[in-house]
Amino acid sequence: MPGKMVLIFGAWNVLWTLLAASQAFKIETTPEFRTLAQIGDSVSLTCSTTGCEAPSFSWRTQIDSPLNGKVRSEGTKSTLTMDPVSFANEHSYLCTATCEPSGKLEREIQVEIYSFPKDPEIHFSGPLEAGKPTTVKCLVPDVYPFDRLEMDLLKGGHLLKNQDFLGDVDKKSLETKSLEVTFTPVIEDTGKALVCQARLYFDSVPKVRETMRELQVYISPKNTDISVNPSTTLQEGGSVTMTCSSEGEPAPHIFWNKKLDDGKLQLLSGNATLTLIAMRMEDSGIYACEGINLIGKDRKEVELIVQEKPFTVQISPGPRIVAQIGDSVVLTCGVTGCESPSFHWRTQIDSPLSGKLKSEGTKSTLTLSPVSFENEHSYLCTVTCGRRRLEKEIQVELYSFSRDPEIEMSGLLVNGNPVTVTCKVPNVYPFDRLEIELLKGDTILKNENFLEELDRKSLETKSLEMTFIPTTEDTGKVLVCQAKLQIDGLEFEPKQRKSTQTLFVNVAPNDTTILVSPSSILEEGSSVTMTCSSDGLPAPKILWSRQLNNGALQPLSENATLTLNSTKKEDSGIYVCDGINQAGTNRKAVELIIQVAPKDINLTAFPSESIKEGDSVTISCTCGNVPETWIILKKKAETGDTVLKSIDGAYIIRKAQLEDAGVYECESKNELGSQLKSLTLAVKERETHTTLHPALLMLYCASSLIIPAIGMIVYFARRANMRGSYSLVEAQKSKV
Repeated sequence: MPGKMVLIFGAWNVLWTLLAASQAFKIETTPEFRTLAQIGDSVSLTCSTTGCEAPSFSWRTQIDSPLNGKVRSEGTKSTLTMDPVSFANEHSYLCTATCEPSGKLEREIQVEIYSFPKDPEIHFSGPLEAGKPTTVKCLVPDVYPFDRLEMDLLKGGHLLKNQDFLGDVDKKSLETKSLEVTFTPVIEDTGKALVCQARLYFDSVPKVRETMRELQVYISPKNTDISVNPSTTLQEGGSVTMTCSSEGEPAPHIFWNKKLDDGKLQLLSGNATLTLIAMRMEDSGIYACEGINLIGKDRKEVELIVQEKPFTVQISPGPRIVAQIGDSVVLTCGVTGCESPSFHWRTQIDSPLSGKLKSEGTKSTLTLSPVSFENEHSYLCTVTCGRRRLEKEIQVELYSFSRDPEIEMSGLLVNGNPVTVTCKVPNVYPFDRLEIELLKGDTILKNENFLEELDRKSLETKSLEMTFIPTTEDTGKVLVCQAKLQIDGLEFEPKQRKSTQTLFVNVAPNDTTILVSPSSILEEGSSVTMTCSSDGLPAPKILWSRQLNNGALQPLSENATLTLNSTKKEDSGIYVCDGINQAGTNRKAVELIIQVAPKDINLTAFPSESIKEGDSVTISCTCGNVPETWIILKKKAETGDTVLKSIDGAYIIRKAQLEDAGVYECESKNELGSQLKSLTLAVKERETHTTLHPALLMLYCASSLIIPAIGMIVYFARRANMRGSYSLVEAQKSKV
């Protein structure tokens, strides 16, 4: 028996070994190869084995990055839990199971992530208003990966727009993607469905989310209208019903308001009909009806006037007054039919009154003194009697036409000379209504109107200019400057002003003549009378002058006749007569010549009257300050006198010969007489046997040149001291 038991036990061990060998070591994962997880969710990866009683497990990523999860292993199973899933978990995870002695087994699970947590959002740029473009935006928030996203926008089943989103596939971030469409809604779109659909594709099977909005198209209030019964003008104590209507979608809600004095609105009612009873004066005013819905409002206004018992207002001097600048004007506002009125004055443009107010009883006055440009307005007098007001207007217009025109001439009236006459009207307003005429006698020379800017307010001096050529026939004629100010209804005197000026035409001096008695050529010691006359208007004044050597004039006399007694040579010269009046000057000149008989004759030989043979000598003859003198230079001889050729009274003998010795004579003569003077020239024979020292020879040669030059210098210097200039001539009657 024990032997059998041993045999059976051994057989069992063999069978068990064979059975264990038949169950091989295996590994499995859940999920098997791949899992898709949404960011933020929790994901578990399970790794289990068979064929091994006590395996060991390890987890890692394909790229050996952190697991970013928790591992729990128990028995033949190991779990990797990632909670929550994030971009850090998008890997291939490897589970390794080790079993001794079977070895290692490894399985891979791919974890892919996505984000598609919310339905699309639909946003409008504003309320849908019929006929106005609007933009609708379909928005998908926090999507990943967005390159697998596709969006559709549909209106009433009709596709408005489809859009794919292509981007950087390696970019890991949550993106908000949107699709925009602009369209113009119409009222028929109301009730249609606007659908935004988003699809995120994985293995051609999309995850789909969509949002739907039912369209509501609005119409802003318009055609707001008010009907008033019985009238907008009422008597105190009466009633009025005002009904307001306004079109729009949705139907506008009606609100009634009253506009207060400060411009604000006072809410009265939220009904379409507003009834006011027992009306009072203070109920007068502007009532506004507003039609309001979700997208807008439309207003219509009506003015109600609640009247009191009638009264009248009179304004004087009338609805219009024309006043001269600087005058005093009184505007009066009077009331009848009201015992205790209150008055208020203002201008049409609410500018300062610039006047003095006085109100007493049923009358109020506004005094403008003096009237100026700031008073040119429409003045309004408002009278309040109880609860009723009346207003009257008076227009104040201004003018300035205070002085007669002024006539100005550009210069003296001179026969034949153009002159400009100016007709000037000072301090005129309004100058656009001014007309100026210039007349000579009854003839209109020129007429001019002045058109300027009507809004320009200033006192202006306006003028008319004309140039004409006066003649002596104009003397005595009247020049008239006439100005007219044309203002309708202007009742003042004068409406026109004028100035006159009698013409006097001057004639410039002319035909100035000089009469000389007995003659302009006189003998020294005689008398002469010069008489000057000149024509002109007025008669020219005579002025005698003498012309000096420098050209200046030396005044002599203001008489027509100038007499010189016992004349001297120094009285010779040019005498000038000027005829002078306001129009100008006319000049005449005469030359007076006082003749003197020759005297102070001077005859010289240079360098000496005694020279040597071969020397040069200059014989010079001059006569004192006697003009118009003939000078004759001769050499005396027994056989007859020889007239010498000279230049300016000088005769030069070069290389004198013995025969040049003799008597030389100079005769100076004119019509009044003559004078003679002579000298004897001695010529010595030159010694030829003497030998000169070279230095003395050079000195001699130089002196032969210097001495004639000095002679010439002395000669011309002496001539410069004379009053006249003279020359020698070949013939005895030659005149210099």
